[in-house]
Amino acid sequence: MSSPPTSPAQAASLPPPRLQLTGITKRYPAVVANSGVSLTVLPGEIHAVLGENGAGKSTLMKVIYGSVKPDEGSVLFNGQVVQVRNPQEARALGIAMVFQHFSLFDTLTVAENVWLGLDKSQALAEVTQRITAKAAEYGLDIDPLRPVHTLSVGEMQRVEIIRALLTNPKVLILDEPTSVLTPQAVEKLFVVLRKLASEGCSILYISHKLHEIRALCTACTVLRGGKVTGVCNPAEESNASLSRLMIGAEPPALEHRAVQTGATVLRVQGLSLPRADQFGVDLMDLDFEVKAGEVVGIAGVSGNGQRELLYALSGEDRRAEPASIQVSGQNAGRMGPGQRRALGLHFVPEERLGRGAVPTMGLAHNLLLTRTNSVSGSGWIKVGALQKHAEAIIQRFNVKAGGPNAAAKSLSGGNLQKFIVGREIDANPKLLIVSQPTWGVDVGAAAQIRGSILALRDAGCAVLVVSEELDELFEICDRLHVVAKGHLSPSVPRANATVERIGEWMSGLWNADVQAHLAQQQSQARAGEAQHA
Repeated sequence: MSSPPTSPAQAASLPPPRLQLTGITKRYPAVVANSGVSLTVLPGEIHAVLGENGAGKSTLMKVIYGSVKPDEGSVLFNGQVVQVRNPQEARALGIAMVFQHFSLFDTLTVAENVWLGLDKSQALAEVTQRITAKAAEYGLDIDPLRPVHTLSVGEMQRVEIIRALLTNPKVLILDEPTSVLTPQAVEKLFVVLRKLASEGCSILYISHKLHEIRALCTACTVLRGGKVTGVCNPAEESNASLSRLMIGAEPPALEHRAVQTGATVLRVQGLSLPRADQFGVDLMDLDFEVKAGEVVGIAGVSGNGQRELLYALSGEDRRAEPASIQVSGQNAGRMGPGQRRALGLHFVPEERLGRGAVPTMGLAHNLLLTRTNSVSGSGWIKVGALQKHAEAIIQRFNVKAGGPNAAAKSLSGGNLQKFIVGREIDANPKLLIVSQPTWGVDVGAAAQIRGSILALRDAGCAVLVVSEELDELFEICDRLHVVAKGHLSPSVPRANATVERIGEWMSGLWNADVQAHLAQQQSQARAGEAQHA
């Protein structure tokens, strides 16, 4: 039922929109990122901005935050025309933003990073106390004295969120805030956001997780190709209808066929590693294996040993006992990344820029990070072959980029992820290790990446996926483990895994659960034997 029309007297008494954009246009040499975009956000509204990777969402948010200057259009804040020339002016107005790619200084502590974003009337010690209080209030566990370079991606995200909350914003912009949070942490964040909205804060929420938008947001503006294609109440939409608004179609359903597993490609046995720094996590006697033709997932709250495990598996950390990591039957614990690639191991790290790709290098030259088939025997780079190879990956994985020479940093997060995942899948690995495969990726691209992983599995590759997104693990994995405080749970078949069970295991509570399950199996077996007798 539609609401009755607002009378002129009622309209005059209503407060002005907190934020109003009209005709925002931003052009770059290779693309028009925003074309005549208009957006209205009311006080206390949680407003989703939805669109596929490269639709112009992040550019629009940067316009609001003052880090990008529009070519055309106007911005009104509380009914007044404003010129937001830089983020400092945005923060002075009461606009805070949490970026998808974090803006933190690695060599500084959490408290020092947060302090840089606040006015200097507060002492560092006072800011440190405020961080601790805010983290406790909102369930965002973080140590303010830790250097940022020791944090996982999920922990860095908590720092960004706390930094924004400490400014007491009137408009809070969140770009993919839950991409590396557990379901329990997402629920806590939603409680925080609803509380902020009830206090009058307007929230602009960018996410590719349609169920989150439907559960949290009260309004939604959809962008496609830099233009507004729809405005709706997401609570009245389905995932399918939102997908159609966003990408013009529903993502294809994944085919997860049962396959016969082959030989063990990765065997980890008795892997124990002391932390490399005081803020790391000790790995304690890890045992697991991944066979050809299966996807094994590792779930867990960020900062419980995932980074240490991935460094040990990829060859960045070569302190492990040689036999504690075996790849295709070879003792690989002390091998470097190049030697492991020669055995068929390829790796997709969680940090896209800086580890997965060199930001200033073109996509073609970024292939050289893990591929050497475009280098001649005398050491010369075959530039033409390299560009053709990059172009083939761009085409195969539907990467939106300005060609094979486009700098990695010029791509949207999701498109860069597609290229990096595509680069490693294209290598036809025997063992693929992927961390956060669809972090910050739209539903269409996520379905494509997950489908490619399953196709690789069906072709006989062994795949290990480390992800903090349980829905993703349930969708593509055959078996699951959980890591907590450097310990690894037994594996559980996907059919026996539930969100509740895995959520409990994330707190390290699997021993009692496993024993109870074994007791139940033994009881059922004895009952069957008695009945048979």
